[in-house]
Amino acid sequence: MVWIPPGEFSMGSSDGLPDERPVHRVQLSGFFIDETEVTNAQFRAFVEATGYVTTAERAPTAEELLAQAPPGTPPPPPESLVAGALVLDLTMANGWWWKWQPGASWRNPDGERPLTPEKDSHPVVQVSWDDAVAYAKWAGKRLPTEAEWERAARGGADGERYIWGASKNPEGREMANIWQGRFPQSHTVLDGFERSAPVRSFPPNGFGLYDMSGNVWEWVADWYRPDTYAQSGELVRNPKGPESSYDPQEPNAPKRVSRGGSFLCSDNYCVGYRPSARMKSSPDTGLFHTGFRCVQDP
Repeated sequence: MVWIPPGEFSMGSSDGLPDERPVHRVQLSGFFIDETEVTNAQFRAFVEATGYVTTAERAPTAEELLAQAPPGTPPPPPESLVAGALVLDLTMANGWWWKWQPGASWRNPDGERPLTPEKDSHPVVQVSWDDAVAYAKWAGKRLPTEAEWERAARGGADGERYIWGASKNPEGREMANIWQGRFPQSHTVLDGFERSAPVRSFPPNGFGLYDMSGNVWEWVADWYRPDTYAQSGELVRNPKGPESSYDPQEPNAPKRVSRGGSFLCSDNYCVGYRPSARMKSSPDTGLFHTGFRCVQDP
């Protein structure tokens, strides 16, 4: 883990999405944070030690699915209640980027190809927020708050657009595992990785942390609200986030925040690899481009 000293920084962005505004000062106590995202090998050690079964490996109930569906949705047929997770569908056959894939889990992220030993150093994915919290408790750690995550991601480069500075490709270098080209039509794979990359594949930030930009989104502790920053003062000390969630697009579905962007983020569709960018997902949902890292109090 890496020590992040106590200090202040400017959180948010004035040129990002509305939920990144306004920029405000945040003061944090010091904390330790994982140098890398939690890897498949690390998560496997947790599962083998505890027998833990992830959300994606448990068949959902009809009640769980209906709780996130619009009012009046008919009950799902019993044959659809199988374990699985969301994977990318570039064909958009159902009008969406994602499709439900039976059998997908952290052991088999796309539902088709089980993990091989060379993937041990890749970040674990298809873990829900609940799974990440369970791992953190086992490890004697916790998930970072949004504020802790952003301070760590910025690496001391306060106010910069990227974690490494103002230019996306300094001296022509690819600095993070993201989508090169126009999503989803073309992917030039200039960074060498079509999907996830082994941790430490790209240069660390100013605090010595790897993959704070790109590779996979990372769960954090906070509930999501688009107006979180608007309700903050000019200087906030050790913020823990709102007490409840509200997403105007899905008012009945509570969301947790994830940060950092992923290998699917592109300039034309998602610029989530900026340190101020926020994303939200249901805490019981696994995605094949979302993982996490942990923090620890001194």
